[in-house]
Order: sequence, then structure tokens, then C-alpha cells
Amino acid sequence: MRRSADSMALFKLEGVPMTASGNGGVRNIAFCGHGAAGKTTLVDALLHVTGMVKDRPSVDAGTSICDFDAEEKAHRYSIESSVVHCTHNGCRLNLIDTPGYPDFIGQTIAALRAVESAAICVNGHTGIQINTRRVFQEAEKAHLGRMIILTKMDDEHADFDQLIEQLRKTWGSAVVPMQIPRGQGHSFKGVVDLLKVQDNPPADAVSNVGTARERLIESIVEVDETVMERYFGGEIPSEEELLELLPRSVAAGSLIPVFCVAAKAEIGLKELLDGLLRCAPRPAQVERLARRNGETIRLTDDPQGPLVAQVFRTRIDPFVQKLSYLRIYSGQIHKDDSVHASNVRKNIKLGPILEMQGGQTQAVDGAKAGDIVALAKIEELHTGTSLGEAEMPPVEFPRPMVGLAVAPKTRGDENKLSSTLHKVLEEDPTFRLAIDPQTSEMVMTGMSELHLQVIQQRISRRDKLDVVTHDPKIPYHETIQTAAEGSYRHKKQTGGRGQFGEVHIRMIPLPRDTNISTFATKARFPSMKETHYDAEHNFLWVDSVVGGTIPGNFMPAVEKGFKERLVKGVLAGYPIQDVCVEVHFGKHHPVDSSEAAFKTAASMAFRDVFRSAKPCLLEPVVKMDITVPENFVGDVYGDMSSRGGRVLGSDSAGGNLQVIHCEVPLRCVAHYSRTISSMTGGQGSYTMDFAHYEAMPANVQQEVVSTAKLPHEEEEAS
Repeated sequence: MRRSADSMALFKLEGVPMTASGNGGVRNIAFCGHGAAGKTTLVDALLHVTGMVKDRPSVDAGTSICDFDAEEKAHRYSIESSVVHCTHNGCRLNLIDTPGYPDFIGQTIAALRAVESAAICVNGHTGIQINTRRVFQEAEKAHLGRMIILTKMDDEHADFDQLIEQLRKTWGSAVVPMQIPRGQGHSFKGVVDLLKVQDNPPADAVSNVGTARERLIESIVEVDETVMERYFGGEIPSEEELLELLPRSVAAGSLIPVFCVAAKAEIGLKELLDGLLRCAPRPAQVERLARRNGETIRLTDDPQGPLVAQVFRTRIDPFVQKLSYLRIYSGQIHKDDSVHASNVRKNIKLGPILEMQGGQTQAVDGAKAGDIVALAKIEELHTGTSLGEAEMPPVEFPRPMVGLAVAPKTRGDENKLSSTLHKVLEEDPTFRLAIDPQTSEMVMTGMSELHLQVIQQRISRRDKLDVVTHDPKIPYHETIQTAAEGSYRHKKQTGGRGQFGEVHIRMIPLPRDTNISTFATKARFPSMKETHYDAEHNFLWVDSVVGGTIPGNFMPAVEKGFKERLVKGVLAGYPIQDVCVEVHFGKHHPVDSSEAAFKTAASMAFRDVFRSAKPCLLEPVVKMDITVPENFVGDVYGDMSSRGGRVLGSDSAGGNLQVIHCEVPLRCVAHYSRTISSMTGGQGSYTMDFAHYEAMPANVQQEVVSTAKLPHEEEEAS
């Protein structure tokens, strides 16, 4: 399961000698998995066994180090990622505990940017679940080393061999145990370390130790052809050689090691810590790419190198205020340093540098490549901001699709609501805020109903602000299906100076995958002078005006008129996309023409021609992966069909579970969590991601258009 070489990948994973320069005494690991897999309990337990905390933290008792937020304590599950650290055998482990529910996947994706390894926790009772697959895919996409931790192995239903079979069936032969449990279920009392030669394996080992060790060695040596040839020639690598190759094989993906623990009973934790040190790639073993002066450069984990760092998370702390979590990839920082930030012109001055332990902070003198720290009260920093001499690629987050119109419960709190929700925008990259052009209502958009409910609870607690919400708003768009042309003359006389502007345009569809450079050519637009492209709306307008029929000083006003129309729409007040407009003629008046007149003329010409170009509404279609017991598969198929969805296929999720892959209009599944819960008696779950926009059925479009409340546009044309 080797990775293919990709020189332009975000992370290029290669073997780096153990003596490579950099922060070799650090491992950065994100703990991921499905909800209730025990990630937070495990990380808390690791802090306890390494002596970082005296008393045993507990999620159930509300004393967790990682789940310190009030909402997390109330719900008893993680909502945000949490950064903690501990030390084992002289090595520092920076651990990031991430949420397990897909509603908060943005927190996990951001955390993966800060680490070299993902420790994917799998519940020993339930096995692989829907978000287990999702976080595994995200870690693979980020080119991280992946390790699997089987948690709750003291559960009476835990079956090690069955779990390994499920893991290998899902993720291939690279999944190999590093340990064999000694007993399982209530008899689980420890693990056998397969790296150590076992002359007399314990009798209570649940699998054949010799066979498992042989398979492990084969996976490790695969990363080095010389050692592999020697091994298949009969020479067994030494333990030192295996330890040198281990992190390289994990980084290359030829080995996905499996560990076993029971966190609450603190069984297998020391062995897990040993395994993390052995297997997790060091910062120097992951080669990262950044952009400097338009060129791609490779970063090395060198404290003496140029500074390159990135903000991967933002949190608004009630005491420290804004905290920007920073991963340093190269160089170092100190308090009062003046550094360049990617989104500001002037250098920014750094304040105190903070070490994080859950919700606690401690000032440190500085930080170097490989470290994860936080900076306080720097308003110029946002999630994704790069610091230093090069720019890291932006973090790509899923598109939120579930919206609610929101208003303050108390009249007069509108400004407070706006300020409060902008705090949430800073913290949560999967949250959006907009003003509905039809109703002037504030609309917040998130990943799910649960996501938005948690946000409402947070602003009620933290900001003492209660809100009222309306049913979900669906983010429809408008477009055209054929070409058309026309003009609009804006002419008004009010006694003084008049208003005059005339704009002639041609409008044609612009498919999403259009290559603009090959589309906007003289062959298509013979009089083309220049083009202007808006990527957000996939809107291109071409200036083909000749002879000064529209003076050049009025063309920016024409563009402004187009852009205003893109936002407020034509059919039903929704944003317009996938349109090309060519301005090819016009008329002006030496006295009465003005920027305002041409802006209005351009907007109204756009409106009129759009109406004659076979306009239609586009609706968002989402991709859903629905996990249900096998006996409910037929029910899901029938339900999807009734909603206008398309079932793309299904595959086994292990046990008696099936994952059904489908695409369906978002308007049909806005409240799907209630449906799946009712249909399966609470046994079903799903993830939902934006897929694409497509034309809405005519009968549904007619209903949406007829209920739209568009502002009346009174303009005189002649």
C-alpha cells in the first residue's frame, strides 16, 4: 500500500534518517474517531499515567482535561479540538483530542494540519463506524501517518480477531497489529509487544504471536528494499533496524499499526506510549511544501531555518480572549518578535507565547519548529493565516449547507447578535453568516441541525444572548440555460440634471468547469478588449465596447451594476452563477450620463436579458453516506427514492452494518437526522457533504419563485 509520488502534494512523506536535524524529541498526534470511541477518555488517561495530572480526569464527572468547555461538559462529548501535552521517556507528545461527531468535522480537519500522525480510535465493541471512515480518509488525504487504537478492549463484546478482520477488509493489508491482547473482554489484562522476540509467548495471548510478529516485520521492511531483500533471504532485522524503519513505514503508509487499550482501567497505556514513540513520524520525517514568492519550497524541521508557521485553530476564551493556535514548521518565535502575516501588510508584534494544556495556558519563552503553541489577543490572525517567510496552503473545510434564519429574542439586541456570531465565525471554519437579500434576515449556516443547536447554546451561555430561529434556509442559486441578448436605456429627467445611460449585452451560459483562458478568446469575442472574472459566482464579463460608445470611465460602474445583480438575483432573489456577459455597445450623454446611471442601466440590462435566457433555479445536492443495520437497507433505499435521491451503491461496514452512498437534494433532507433515528430506532447514522448544484424540477421551482418576496424595482426605460 505504498503512496504514489506527488511532488506537488501538500505533504510529501519520505523517509528521513533518524539523525535528521530538527525537533526529534517531539511527536505531534491527533486522536480521531467516531463519537463514543473513547478518544477523550484515552487522552485524559495518558495525561494521568505520565504524571501530567494528579487526579484521574473523567468525562462523566465533568473533570476532563480535554473537554473543558461548558457545552462539552453538559453534552459529555467533544465539540472542539483540544491541545494537551505529556512527556514519556524524555520525548514530548503534543496530543490533539478531536470531536467524534461528523457535525464537528471541521475541528478534526484543522487539527490534522498541525500533526504528522493520526491515531484513529476504534471502539472495541462497535468496531468501525461512519465517522471512523471519514477521519481515516481525511488523514489519508492530508498524507499523515495513520495508527489505529482499539479502545474499550475490556468490553464484554470485544473480539480482537474479528476487529482486525474488519479493519483489514476496510483498509487493506497495511493494517497490522503491533500488539496482541492478553485476554479480551472482562479478562483483558495487558498486551504482548510483537517487536520483542517471544521465546515463550504468554498462554493468554488471543492470537498466534509468531505469525503476527512475522506479518509485522514484513510490513516494516517493505519501506526499505535493501532490508527487505535481506529479510526474504533469511536474515531477520535487528530490533534497532526495525525501530529505525518503523516511523518511515508508517509515514509511507506501508504499515498502519494497531494498538489495544482499556483507558478507564489504564490497561495497555504504557505500551501505547512506547508504541507512539516508536511509530509516530517525527516532524523531520514529513516533508512539507509552502509557497514563497510564487515558487514552491520544501520545508525542513529546522529551528535555525526561515520562520514558517500557520494558525490551525482560533478560540475565543472568556479570560484570555482570542487565542490563535499555531503550528511551527520551520524556524522559531519569541515574545515581542515582529513577524510577517499572510493577510496583513505590516508585520505584527507577537505577545506572550502560550503552552496549552486543555483550557489552561502557561507562558513560555519561545517555540521552535515542530512545536504547537498559542498566541493571545492578536486580531490580525485567523484560522489559516501563515506567519513568516512563506505561505502554507489554505486548510480546505467542507461546505456548510444547513441554514437557519436567526434573530435576537430581545428587541434591540441586533448589534449584539451580529458581534456574537462574528466571534463564532472566528472560531468555527464550518460556520457561515449572511444577510438574506429577500428578507434582510440574518442567516447562519452550519454542518447540521446539531451543529447550529450547539452554537445557539454557546452564545446563550457565553454571551448571555438568547435567539429565535426559523426553519432551515436552502441556499438556492440562479442561472441561465441558453444565450440571449438585449439592452436597457436608463433615462430620467427630474427638472435639473438628468440621468442617462444605455447598455447593450449578450449573455451566454458559463459551465462550472470552463477554462476561462480558452473560453475568452478573440474567436468567440472578436472585439474583446479585456475580461473580468468573479470566481465566487463563476461570472465572466467581457468588455467589447468600441468607438467609445460607453466611455471608459463608466465601465467600472457597469461592472458594479453586474455584481450587485449577481448578489440580489432575478428570479427569486438568490445569487446568480455560471453566466458570461459581453458588453458590446451602449450610448451616453455628454451632460446627463453618470456612474450611477450606467450602474443602473447595467443592472437592469442584466435583469431583462437574464429573464429571456431560459433562467432556472439551481439547488444544492448533497452526498450522503448512511450507515444502518442490514435489515434497514431496503427502507433507506425506498426513502431515498421518495425524496428524489439517487442511490449510488453500498458496501459493508463490518458486522451487520451497511453503508449506503447516495445523492439527494438538500431541501429533501434538511431534517434527516429525525428520519434516520425514527426509521432505525436510533441505530442509524450518516454524514452529509456538498456535492454539486443542479437544476431544480420545474414544479418545485415554480413554487419557490411564486413565494419569493422580491423588492419592487421602479425604473423608467425608453
